[in-house]
Amino acid sequence: MSITISDIARLSGVSLSTVSRVLNNSGYVKDETRKKVEEVIRQNNFIPSAIARNLSKSQSTTIGIIVPDITNSYFGEVIKGVSEIAEENGLNIILFNTDNILEKEIRALNVLKEQRIRGIIMTPGFGEEKDNFKYIDTINKLNIPIVLVSADIKFKKMSGIFVDNINAGFDATNLLLKKGHSKIAIMTGILSSEPAAHRLLGYKKALKESNIDIEQRYILSGDFNMKKAYELTKKLIEDEDRPTALITCSNRMTIGAIKALKEKNINIPEDLAIVAFDRVALLDYLGINITYIDELPLSLGKKSMNLLLDILNNNISEKEKRIIVKPRIIFKGSEEKI
Repeated sequence: MSITISDIARLSGVSLSTVSRVLNNSGYVKDETRKKVEEVIRQNNFIPSAIARNLSKSQSTTIGIIVPDITNSYFGEVIKGVSEIAEENGLNIILFNTDNILEKEIRALNVLKEQRIRGIIMTPGFGEEKDNFKYIDTINKLNIPIVLVSADIKFKKMSGIFVDNINAGFDATNLLLKKGHSKIAIMTGILSSEPAAHRLLGYKKALKESNIDIEQRYILSGDFNMKKAYELTKKLIEDEDRPTALITCSNRMTIGAIKALKEKNINIPEDLAIVAFDRVALLDYLGINITYIDELPLSLGKKSMNLLLDILNNNISEKEKRIIVKPRIIFKGSEEKI
């Protein structure tokens, strides 16, 4: 049976408040009493509850991270960036994966509120239900600083680190246009996601500026995952007037598209040029060179944690401190062919 703070007080012959002062190194305790309490703690291998200590100090040393898909390497990089800065500042993290399910996101927010954590860094999901009253009401009642990463919340502007996805979509399309491609397809993510919608806007803007008609059949509605990307690519390459280039708007969709192309012995970039969003490390090991838009997720994680620290330390106002990051193009293989 685990020992409690009450047991430590009884065995030491002191009050609960005295044990609390020793554990939190706060308030006056006689040296003799402190040594006696510390010896009882050592003999019983007592480890104080972090939650209990947070309650007594009215301030937590933990921040929450909420992401929609922990298995996606993009969010792995974001989490790594957050963790590095948190550790440098003596903070711990507690991580929640929502599987892009609204109810899981609400549950995570409520659990973090119960834990009395100091702040939250969150990439919200991207379902149409983001106008859900319960979701917005949960956020409004948290009274905990939140910093968003990469994606916004509908109907509520909040502090965060965001990517300039309109210009990213424009740059990806314009790059292909400059290489002589005019039949350019784009595989979007779920368009209720602001990043996906903005990339599509950038794509359309680039085509319009080059006086190229927008072909609806070249706009493929993906869902950020491999399976659907695979199926959409198979249909695309069966088109008699198929495109000569494709933009894939997430790392997983890139993998699905490449699988379909390889099965049909379609060479990249000779038969179909690709510009992808986000790095796929596996492709480097396989020797498949794909030019991609790098959103710098590790940097996004670091910037989001630094922004949260600024808010927690009252260096800036929590309200609507929004930083826009411009992604970069990483050329792989032949720059002439993409």
